[in-house]
Amino acid sequence: MLTMEDIIRDGHPSLRKVAAEVSMPPSEEDKQILNSLLEYVINSQNPEISAQYGLRPGIGLAAPQINVLKRMIAVHLRDDTGTLYSYALFNPKIISHSVEKSYLQAGEGCLSVDRAIPGYVPRYARITLKGTTLSGEEVKLRLKGLPAICFQHEIDHLNGVMFYDYINHEDPLRPIEGAIAIER
Repeated sequence: MLTMEDIIRDGHPSLRKVAAEVSMPPSEEDKQILNSLLEYVINSQNPEISAQYGLRPGIGLAAPQINVLKRMIAVHLRDDTGTLYSYALFNPKIISHSVEKSYLQAGEGCLSVDRAIPGYVPRYARITLKGTTLSGEEVKLRLKGLPAICFQHEIDHLNGVMFYDYINHEDPLRPIEGAIAIER
């Protein structure tokens, strides 16, 4: 089981590297790693388990965050209607996105960043992405709201990009013109 000890922190060089594609079909080791990413986000949202193991709650985790430079992410969250998005994906790729932007009103956080970094992070309001599940099924997801933001955040990790790279450092809390503000 992954714990906070396994998650590398801001400043670690692996967080700035581009992760490699996972060859299909994935190895058993890659499946185990991807499964452990999903297990972490699910466990971290369970109050008893997170207290017992000192897990910081998270809604997404990417393989580079555990120092594995492969294109794998896990996301486990509910949107504003209560729909569950629980995915562990190999080689996720955004294949289309809206021109319109959105951002989280509360800002974004990251399990690899131990401090709060205030500021709005512009994201695409809607995305379509493709990826391969643990069972080898290719999925195509159309996302908006918090799920779209979370998937973009995790895919950024695969490209060595951190959420705070997008923040306007002159005026971090300046509303993003024409963007949808999303409450969490």
